Amino acid sequence: MLERLMSLFHADKPATTLPELDARHALGALLVRAAKVDRAYLFEEVEEIDHVLSHMYALNPVESAKMRARCEKLETAMPDTDTLARVLHDAIPMQEREAAVQSLWSVVLADGLERPEEDDLLHRIEATLGVPPERALELHDAAVAKAQHL
Repeated sequence: MLERLMSLFHADKPATTLPELDARHALGALLVRAAKVDRAYLFEEVEEIDHVLSHMYALNPVESAKMRARCEKLETAMPDTDTLARVLHDAIPMQEREAAVQSLWSVVLADGLERPEEDDLLHRIEATLGVPPERALELHDAAVAKAQHL
């Protein structure tokens, strides 16, 4: 037992490996970051992240939850939101970037509230993704309308 405890403190042990920084994991990490930006990571947001990942990548519920868990680790390790958004910008076409923006808004709105820090983060991400402000507003409004009907 003592050996196991001591092994936790050894620096030569490999750290938990992060998922590859590809478009799928970058989007997942941004979804997590959007949910956490108001310092409240609520069940409704987690559920919406799982739903988005499942829908976008044809994952079953267990696969979605596992992917979200990997993305949570990546989000924690990646302090720079712009880097995550640039990965998406460089990897996917505009139509998919717009779908990503709408998914980000669906996560932010999952708790029924829209806070200034959430708006600020999403506007930064929209700009990095190259989504024009007018189109970003349309995507926001569509996500709000969808959230109000749920």
